[in-house]
Amino acid sequence: MAKALVIVESPAKAKTINKYLGKDYKVIASMGHVRDLPKSKLGVDVDQGFEPEYVVLPSRAKVVKELKDAAKTAEIVYVATDPDREGEAIGWHLAQELTGSKKKIRRLMFNEITKKAILESMQNPGAIDMKMVDAQQARRVLDRLVGYKISPILWDKVRRGLSAGRVQSVALRMVTEREREIEAFKSEEYWSLTAVLEGDAPPPFKAKVVQIDGEKASIPDQKASDSLLSRVKDTPFKVVSVQAKEKKRHPSPPFITSQMRSIGLKSGE
Repeated sequence: MAKALVIVESPAKAKTINKYLGKDYKVIASMGHVRDLPKSKLGVDVDQGFEPEYVVLPSRAKVVKELKDAAKTAEIVYVATDPDREGEAIGWHLAQELTGSKKKIRRLMFNEITKKAILESMQNPGAIDMKMVDAQQARRVLDRLVGYKISPILWDKVRRGLSAGRVQSVALRMVTEREREIEAFKSEEYWSLTAVLEGDAPPPFKAKVVQIDGEKASIPDQKASDSLLSRVKDTPFKVVSVQAKEKKRHPSPPFITSQMRSIGLKSGE
C-alpha cells in the first residue's frame, strides 16, 4: 500500500515520476482540469461578487473517483501539477475534491522531470498559491461572461459554432469604434506655411507658422496661404521665444540626444 499519493497532469509524467519515487508512492495523472463552470448555464453569480460555480467534468469523473479512492489509503497527498497559473488552479480544484479525505495536501513544484528535481521538491513541499488560483479564476470568469453572452449573437449573425473570447471581443470593439470614427471623419483642406530663416550665425533653420496675431494659425485654402505669404514675405522676422526639448534618437545610444526648436514668430516688426 502506497504511503503517499502524488497527482500530476499527464500520464507520461506520472510513469516517469513513479520510477523515481518508488513503491511507497502512487502517482496518478489528473489529465488536466477536473472541474470547470457548467455548460448548461452561466455558472457565475454576478450579484454575489462574481462567485463561480464549479462542476466535475463528465470526462474526468472516473479519474476523480480513482483519486478519491487512492487518497483514502494514503497518509499524505501531494499535488504536483504544472508550475503556472493553470497548474495552480488544477491543484486547487483537486484539493477541493479531495477535502473529504481529510488528508494533508501539499504542493510540489519542479521545472524539470529529473530524479534530482523531483527528490528536491519532495524535501521542500509548499502550499497552493491562492493568488495564482484567483488570477486563473478571474481569467476563466471573464471568458465565461464574455463568451456565454456574446457567442449566441455570433451564431445568429455569422455562423453557429463560433465563440467569442475576452480578447477578441475587446479587439473587435476597438476596431469597430475606429472604423466608425473613420466613416464619420470629414476631410477639410488645409495649408501650411514654412519659412527658411537665417540669423547672424549658421546654420539656416525652418520655422512653421503656428500662430497669426496671437491666434492659432488657420490656412484653409490657397487664397488664404497666398494672402498670408504676401503679408509676411518682405517683412523682417524676430525670434520672440525659443523652447529647447530633449528627444531620444533611435537607434542611437540613450545618452545621445538632439534638440528640437519651437519658435514663435511675429510679422510687422
